Amino acid sequence: MKILGSRLAVWRLSADDAYRSILAAMAGFVLLVVALIVYEAAQGSDLSIRAFGWGFLTGTEWDPVKEHFGALPYIYGTLVSSAIALFLAIPLGVGSAVFLAEIARPRVGAAISFVIELLAAIPSIVYGIWGFFVLAPWLRAGVEPWLIANLGFLPLFRGYPFGIGMLNAGIVLAIMVVPTIVSISREILLSTPRSLREAALALGATPAEAIGIALDAARPGILGAVILALGRALGETMAVTMVIGNTNRISASLLDPSATMASVIANEFSEATSPLYLSSLVEIALVLFAITIVVNGAARLLVRLTMGERRPAAAAA
Repeated sequence: MKILGSRLAVWRLSADDAYRSILAAMAGFVLLVVALIVYEAAQGSDLSIRAFGWGFLTGTEWDPVKEHFGALPYIYGTLVSSAIALFLAIPLGVGSAVFLAEIARPRVGAAISFVIELLAAIPSIVYGIWGFFVLAPWLRAGVEPWLIANLGFLPLFRGYPFGIGMLNAGIVLAIMVVPTIVSISREILLSTPRSLREAALALGATPAEAIGIALDAARPGILGAVILALGRALGETMAVTMVIGNTNRISASLLDPSATMASVIANEFSEATSPLYLSSLVEIALVLFAITIVVNGAARLLVRLTMGERRPAAAAA
């Protein structure tokens, strides 16, 4: 019996070791895939890096005939369109999540959140078609003329009402990322202890103040939801390509056409005939990947700082 027990213990130990090894191999495989993506992108963009150096990031000319390439207009378009999307989506998404988690009845909240989450399942090409055939005429005929007439003294709203441009792309991106913010923020709010709200109400806080306390407790999770939404906005391709206008110029006006790094790759990759042209497009992909890594790293740092601010307060309490 002792021998059998010792054999079972050894078998369990070896099974645990094998289980840990399998999980470690899976995690290592994910890192390997990321490393291979970076390696292939770096290899493919080597010709462009040697030809233009750091000037590729600051150059504004994109001329395939002369083989002069600069990515600054596309970097600008990517960052500005994503910023517009977050500017519109964060209040709408967080406000909807607060209503669904804190105010609406459970059945109503579950039904509405299900419908909102369906928006995440819609293919991006459908958003692009809607933005081109529905949103663009509405912006061109109503919204943009009003912005020019009333806010045209601001550089953001000068120009002509094209309907296709940075504003259209930002609105479409905002609609696409709202489901991510709503669904994650709602789940975070539902997971916060009810005792926080009950204690606040017992101390004389109003319902709005109690919701504010719950929001403060859920702040790291909501920040994570916003960063996930930003990651999708940065890398969105087809919908943005159809509504942004695709011009390699930098303009302060949100009404003017522009382009993003993803849209220029989608538009011109099949037309890249020369090795330097193709290498420049691959370098744009490498820059987009680097921006995504920087944004996610900054987001993790922000979440850690937020959690660090909360720990001393909790310890003092």
